[in-house]
Amino acid sequence: MTTETPTAAVTDPMPLADVNLADLDNFTDGTTPWRMFHTLRHQDPVHWQPEEAPNSGFWAVTRHADIARVDRDAETFTSMKFVNLEEVDEDQIKKRASILELDGVRHRALRSLLQRQFGASVINSYADFLRGLTATTLDAALAKGTFDFVKEVSADFPINVLARLLDVPPEDNQQLIDWGNRIIGNTDPDYADVLLHSAESEQYRDLPFRSPASLEVFEYGRELARQRRGGDGTDLVSRLVNTTPKDGVPLSPQDFDNYFLLLVVAGNETTRHTITHSMLALLQHPEQLARLQENPSLIPTAVEEFLRWASPVYHFRRTATRDVELGDKQIKEGDKVVMWYASGNRDEEVFGNPYDFDVARRDNDHVTFGKGSPHLCLGNLLARTEIRIMFEELIPRIAGIELAGDVPRVRSNFVNGIKRLPVEVTLA
Repeated sequence: MTTETPTAAVTDPMPLADVNLADLDNFTDGTTPWRMFHTLRHQDPVHWQPEEAPNSGFWAVTRHADIARVDRDAETFTSMKFVNLEEVDEDQIKKRASILELDGVRHRALRSLLQRQFGASVINSYADFLRGLTATTLDAALAKGTFDFVKEVSADFPINVLARLLDVPPEDNQQLIDWGNRIIGNTDPDYADVLLHSAESEQYRDLPFRSPASLEVFEYGRELARQRRGGDGTDLVSRLVNTTPKDGVPLSPQDFDNYFLLLVVAGNETTRHTITHSMLALLQHPEQLARLQENPSLIPTAVEEFLRWASPVYHFRRTATRDVELGDKQIKEGDKVVMWYASGNRDEEVFGNPYDFDVARRDNDHVTFGKGSPHLCLGNLLARTEIRIMFEELIPRIAGIELAGDVPRVRSNFVNGIKRLPVEVTLA
């Protein structure tokens, strides 16, 4: 059964020679990643990490300041060669590029299509809906007494929100969750139809994440687009198919496919894992849960600590467009440069006692959504609002909560995910 991981275990020196951010098995125990990041920040903060073929290695950027520098300089560190570790050719880029893999004018134009839908005025108008949805989710889950928090709460709530934004029926929720698991979990045997870089994955090389599930998402999205095109709907699909981007270049069918898939995956996975990690942290630090029970006004502040602590996305990649020096290392044009956001969120230069989970932490300058980046997470306000309302509704309802089993993690160095969180709840 998972227990609290003390600071001493995380900061226990790991020899630099043993650090391997490319070994996915290092990301399944909840401690090893943090030990590796700690060693890198202190010994080699811009570190060359070899990879097995077909990949060629990358620079691991692990300090908060260096991450911010890379993230905000899209001219030197481009997203247009892809943002995951997989190395792709120009033909794959043309077929697979989403808004994540664009920079400059076109990126801003596609981003602006949905910017208002994720802005404060729209998100704030969802507050009553979100609170009602949260109550429905919690009523069903808490009545069970003992249950999997991931399945019954963390996954259920965000997917219902996504279904509302896409204007699709709730009975499609489980299918949306399944697609997200299969696509993002493309390196985990429990989730992937086809494991990334397996021989079988070559036939899917032109699909996002090399996942055959992408074809199912495309088909689903295309049918929605067919139904909504020319209508007056206000949902995200209607906005995509009935609005011309500001650069005057309409969305191609391929643009729509990739944009829609990104909404399905990003609209569920990161919020789900943040809520799960936050609940686990409160279980492991009952004194922090008690603080929130005694003083619910701390919850908005706690949300930022939840986001820092969870770090649901370990990294994003950029590619150097020119030779450049970073952290006293000479980076060459074409090198992969990987921002390890999770490491930046434990940087001692920015966060006092970074391995302390503190729901009252102030000046919480985390990089969970990016830092000074044109790619700052479009849905960051929605995520913050969902997490805040979830814990505002959950905490008053429980008198006690305990871990009721093991906590398996997603085998991935991209998404910091938890598969199951068995809990036993005593109602207030």
